[in-house]
Amino acid sequence: MLQFQFYPSKMAAFSFFSFYSSLFAISMVIFIQFNTKQREPYMDEIFHVPQAQKYCDYKFDEWDPKITTLPGLYFISFACLRALAYALGHELDVVCTTFFLRMINVLFFMGNVLLLRQILVKLHWDTNQGHTQPRKVSGSFTA
Repeated sequence: MLQFQFYPSKMAAFSFFSFYSSLFAISMVIFIQFNTKQREPYMDEIFHVPQAQKYCDYKFDEWDPKITTLPGLYFISFACLRALAYALGHELDVVCTTFFLRMINVLFFMGNVLLLRQILVKLHWDTNQGHTQPRKVSGSFTA
């Protein structure tokens, strides 16, 4: 007779993958809708986009005094866009646009979701038993 065993960790991984994929799809729909309706820099982007584009032009010593954001954000955006430009075979200024700079925000959002999951798993899952079982159930997030 066949016996089916339930593996909580595999099921949780599948649930998270489904949740994560759905969240990414929803984020992309919102991103594309917003970017279609608002192509030009909006709100504080009028300061951040030109600053990021200065970094894309390798002008790391120029700074807009109205910006209070730390320069690390611009360095990370620069590195991501530099890798993208290399992968696509384009110059950096071709991909250093409002569209791709906004896309960096989607990537950061998805990274934060992964980080949050890892924190929740670390806090709420007990691996001292022979297998992984949840100690507490988080109603707001599938771990």
